Amino acid sequence: MKIIAVGRNYHEHIQELKNETPEEPVLFLKPDTALLKGGRDFYYPDFSNEIHYEVEVVLRICKEGKFVSKKFAQRYFDALTVGIDFTARDIQAKQKEKGLPWEIAKAFDGSAALGELISTDQIEDINNMDFSLTIDGKQVQCDNTSNMIHSFEDLICYISKFFTLKKGDLIFTGTPAGVGPVTKGTKLQGFIESKELLTCSIK
Repeated sequence: MKIIAVGRNYHEHIQELKNETPEEPVLFLKPDTALLKGGRDFYYPDFSNEIHYEVEVVLRICKEGKFVSKKFAQRYFDALTVGIDFTARDIQAKQKEKGLPWEIAKAFDGSAALGELISTDQIEDINNMDFSLTIDGKQVQCDNTSNMIHSFEDLICYISKFFTLKKGDLIFTGTPAGVGPVTKGTKLQGFIESKELLTCSIK
């Protein structure tokens, strides 16, 4: 199982971080040791002083695929949920300044929180779907998948050019605006529409 993550896929998030809008999806990988599921707590690592939350819709791949065409892309994922791409923003900034890769800021242990997976059949229109994140009950991120720069189908096509998709792989599809720091003692909850799928406490 591999975790493929997409960066810069919502215009307002690109603007808030003062980045350039890419012509093609920005991809990076997380190892399986990054996965945090089942409502487990996130323990603040001692190597960073600025861990940020980034809520994302996550797709689960259901069969092997390579060079998938857009026409058939929806056949390659059967479930989705919300996830949190925890990011060590201070480390990421230092790595960027030096022109170095920033996996240590994105792919560390526990950096990919995953909510309860639900069948895509339970969603009326996955390409017009609200998702959100709250911290201690206060909404901090909210958007709709219709605002994605690259749709789910486009991402499947693009990713499968470079990486063979295998059953059980996860794709984090990008975060909207509203990212910010997490603090110990808070509780994060992720939603698709009004259904709570993710709970994660910061320790």
